[in-house]
Amino acid sequence: MKSPCSSIIPFVISLLLSYNCWVTSADIHATSSVPDENLFLHCLSMHSDSSSSISKVTYTKINSSYSSVLNFTIQNFRFSTPNTPKPLVIITPLDVSQVQAAIKCSKKHGLQIRVRSGGHDFEGLSYVSQVPFVVIDLLNLSEINVDAVAKTAWVQAGATLGQLYYRIAEKSKNLGFPAGLCPTVGAGGHISGGGYGVMLRKFGLAADNIVDAHLIDANGRFLDRESMGEDLFWAIRGGGIGASFGVIVAWKVRLVTVPSIVTRCLVTRNLEQNATKIVHKWQYVANKLHEDLFIEVTLTRMNSTMVATFSLVFQGGVDRLLPLMQESFPELGLTKEDCNEMSWIESVHNLAGFDKGQSLDLLLDRNARSNGVVVNGTTKDFFKGKADYVKQPIPKNAFEGIYDKFYEEDGQRAFMVLVPYGGKMSEISESETPFPHRAGNLYKIFYGVAWGEDRTSRRHIDWIRRLYGYMTPYVSKNPREAYINYRDLDIGTNNQGYTSIKQASVWGNKYFKNNFKRLVRVKSMVDPHNFFRNEQSIPPLTSWRKKNNGD
Repeated sequence: MKSPCSSIIPFVISLLLSYNCWVTSADIHATSSVPDENLFLHCLSMHSDSSSSISKVTYTKINSSYSSVLNFTIQNFRFSTPNTPKPLVIITPLDVSQVQAAIKCSKKHGLQIRVRSGGHDFEGLSYVSQVPFVVIDLLNLSEINVDAVAKTAWVQAGATLGQLYYRIAEKSKNLGFPAGLCPTVGAGGHISGGGYGVMLRKFGLAADNIVDAHLIDANGRFLDRESMGEDLFWAIRGGGIGASFGVIVAWKVRLVTVPSIVTRCLVTRNLEQNATKIVHKWQYVANKLHEDLFIEVTLTRMNSTMVATFSLVFQGGVDRLLPLMQESFPELGLTKEDCNEMSWIESVHNLAGFDKGQSLDLLLDRNARSNGVVVNGTTKDFFKGKADYVKQPIPKNAFEGIYDKFYEEDGQRAFMVLVPYGGKMSEISESETPFPHRAGNLYKIFYGVAWGEDRTSRRHIDWIRRLYGYMTPYVSKNPREAYINYRDLDIGTNNQGYTSIKQASVWGNKYFKNNFKRLVRVKSMVDPHNFFRNEQSIPPLTSWRKKNNGD
């Protein structure tokens, strides 16, 4: 499929003049030539087992399906505007060999790659770049094989969490997996950044339950846990989001035992119903509750008041739950009428925001829309998210300042989610995986704001930054910790050329704390020329430019 080189080449030349630092030693065979789309496409056909098959999953800007393929899994509309940089080529591989071909040819012809599994990167880095790039969209690599006897499953990186949960439940009603509640999130990126859900206090993160992985490295090699080695296997389980080390094509996950009955409860309190007092008390008990019990709080504005929604998930029946609540958290006033008993897969469906009468098959749909406040606010909308970790209870009077921000015009569709820690999360060492936010954290805060039009984006982003600024005295310090799956470019970025470790550590220490140093060492071993890179990818100790050009 030929493209109009006359229109593409001037565009690429202008980018080269603006960003003369993007070529690395990975592109040495491309010499100084401008990236050429046709040469790249020819390279793909030469490196593919079947040139005809790879052409069917390759899309350029003149292809009639290009826009629909690009936009299909874009979740944040901030990055689907006419001014958003677009890939020269999109590849939706049907097998691993096509991923290998895309990596080899991108490297040869001086193109960066972006890897997308579900399209939920909060800053759009899985499908946006400021330099010439291609997108490897893994949505066709979505096979899931569940072994209920061994309590494991192989899940390809393009499968969604909803699909994974559905396939597990097909094989067993008493097996599950401790990952996120949004069903359209891709398994590849979610697990790479840690990945948490309502069972984190009992089983830890998704990344804590990985036993093997398949990865394609910067040289196009297919690696499993044995061949990649324990250092790289460590790095990709919490530090691999954004393809810093390679392209994850599959995970082998350890399944966990879930009860036949799961209890789901919702309790809503407004300010007149002592919401602030109850939330303040929650801070003291939520991380100490029985590991079977997870109580998350969402703060939202409703008309002229604030509302706290307490979402409870209990691994067991309501008759066991109520005495626990009466003993540990009577202030909430939980009653049997607030709760419903259901199966584990029904609880997953419910937590995603689907109504009771809706089909479980919606978990298989990549574009399913639900009624969940948070799920809706972070899928198919304009939004901005940020994160914090809380180590000491926030004073009661500090909530008034939070409410003041929500009462502003741009806080109308905002939310704060308070995610309790403790339990298993406090038992796992900070260095067990790259994800360091373990013992000592009472809870995590997820801030989000959504809006409907691009013209108001600046206002809403400024709003959430003001809220984040207000929270500074009440959250973790030195560093102010953040969560890589809630990517936030406000906390620091790499340069488009050489980035020093010191500069990268500004954001790296916030995501990974002391684990950032080990991630840099692993990166230096497996991708020393920094082929896999983006605004917040792990840099190697010495870039090729610095080593060879004396920069």
